[in-house]
Amino acid sequence: MGLVVVGVGVVVLAVFCGLHWYVWRRLVRDTTVRGSVARRVGTGVVVGGPILLVGAFVAERAGVPFLLIQIVAWPGYLWGALLIYLLLALLVGELIRPLLRRWTERAARAEVAEEVTVPPAVAEEVTVPAAVAEVPGPTAGAEEAGSVSRRLFVSRAVGGAAALAAVSTVGYGAHSVLTGPTVKQVTVPLANLPRAGHGYRIAVVSDIHLGPILGRGFAERVVERINGTQPDLIAVVGDLVDGSVEHLRSAVEPLARLRARHGAYFVTGNHEYFSGAEEWMVHVQELGLRLLANSRAELPYFDLAGVNDIQGKRIGDGPDFAAALGNRDMGRTAVLLAHQPVQIHDAVKFGVDLQLSGHTHGGQVWPGNLLAELANPTVAGLEQYGDTQLYVTRGAGAWGPPVRVGAPSDITVITLASKQA
Repeated sequence: MGLVVVGVGVVVLAVFCGLHWYVWRRLVRDTTVRGSVARRVGTGVVVGGPILLVGAFVAERAGVPFLLIQIVAWPGYLWGALLIYLLLALLVGELIRPLLRRWTERAARAEVAEEVTVPPAVAEEVTVPAAVAEVPGPTAGAEEAGSVSRRLFVSRAVGGAAALAAVSTVGYGAHSVLTGPTVKQVTVPLANLPRAGHGYRIAVVSDIHLGPILGRGFAERVVERINGTQPDLIAVVGDLVDGSVEHLRSAVEPLARLRARHGAYFVTGNHEYFSGAEEWMVHVQELGLRLLANSRAELPYFDLAGVNDIQGKRIGDGPDFAAALGNRDMGRTAVLLAHQPVQIHDAVKFGVDLQLSGHTHGGQVWPGNLLAELANPTVAGLEQYGDTQLYVTRGAGAWGPPVRVGAPSDITVITLASKQA
């Protein structure tokens, strides 16, 4: 087993280094002159970026001072997002490169042909001395220099366009995250919901990921937008934090100002179990959130249940659907808070009417949604599984790079609709 892990690690490292070598070759070596300042700076960026990225991953797990984690996390994680779009843009550039090269070659031949064309009348009048005619011209050297110049032009054009596209995409994605989530409105009809519960509004927020990058200011924007929807109930569906209570006490403090008629409820996500879940379960209750840890609350129009995240199995604190949903009145509507969409299969078995989840981020950065689809039954939105509906929010924040592309962050207000109304 140990050899397998080492082997996989070597392969991953080789691929990681190979991708960076490709980026360096196309963006630095092919576009700069050996020994130039531009080449030294470019090489420094391509070497320093992955070092910071690996450093950000390691620092969060190595117990280094939180300030150092913050300093490394910003450039490190942003490089991770930039690398994705540099690679995608450069691969598109590989398709354009031969077309651009042929175009420059044709343009160069046309220019040479125009220069050497002599009008017939002039050609008849001009006599070239034999001695001069026998002297070899600089044609070969000029052609070689022209070829080098054209290759450099093509490399700079493709590399520059790729870099501009990648930087613009990451910049747009970062702005999308840092300005905070938008509010979505979704209506969910429920067969067993009593007429009096028609129009009940649940504000669903997940994956805020407060940590070394998204801090107190971001939490304040999220709280302001949730409260602005004036919901009947607030559901915080896991992955609130990336870090310990000690480091993030100030960052999460704004959550104490969440306001809803029937309060705010919380279930754990997988990242809580990377950040000291036991302490966070205590602290969220100190902030005024009600913890649903494999338990349920009987609300006026439905039962609200919550199960721990699957990651909790590592410490013997995983999801327990029987504890949360057993021995309940099956005639009442059941709404379940469960961080991961894959928990829908157990929800169906226990007769849940609606499961509210997060976890996927909607893929966060395209084409990450394609990978998310492989691991989750639903990546974003509302879908039906048997008699159970599953709604997956894209989440409010971001994990790793504070960047979203093709998967905008959201807070979703679920309006419950009674079919009896």
